[in-house]
Amino acid sequence: MKKVILILCLVFGFSQISNAQVAFGIKGGVNYNSNSIKESGTDVFSGAKSKTGYHAGVWLRLKVPVLGLYIRPEFVYTNLENEVYYQTAAKTTTHSFQKIDIPVLFGKKFFGVGNIYIGPSFQYVLASDFNIEDIKNVDSEGFTMGVQFGGGIELGKLGIDVRWERGFSGIESSLVSSTGVPVNFDTRINQIIIGLSYRL
Repeated sequence: MKKVILILCLVFGFSQISNAQVAFGIKGGVNYNSNSIKESGTDVFSGAKSKTGYHAGVWLRLKVPVLGLYIRPEFVYTNLENEVYYQTAAKTTTHSFQKIDIPVLFGKKFFGVGNIYIGPSFQYVLASDFNIEDIKNVDSEGFTMGVQFGGGIELGKLGIDVRWERGFSGIESSLVSSTGVPVNFDTRINQIIIGLSYRL
């Protein structure tokens, strides 16, 4: 009897997988990052201002009919920038960093064209730098995690969405200032993401 039940469960599971709807495509867009640099040592940075960044990547959507939901993992390259005043050298500079985002979103489609979704976003910082020579050897923590929430519409193969992303923890960074003093600072992701996607 147990074998029969097991076989029936396996058959049901495979039937659901075979009935699952799979879609994939490419995406890109702009990011408005409202994070600020919080200096954790002496007072070195001030007046952080957001600048527009960009992102590009690929996405996959797997819908299982019995649940009425879908899972949408993505692999995205993101470039973010902030303008700050570097008090040690009395100069304004741009702090930029590049990261790989892997959001895993759980979504629901409604009215045939609309989508809402939420899920964790895993991030790996590739590089971080300032645009003046006074600041060198910037090291940033590699891995962080956050959450994304948003919605959008799809018109045929074309889609547009708006998301909010918030980091669960800041990005711990360090540098050697022009005076040779090590400086630690914290950057927390808090951004609005506007994306355009195309289903292949």
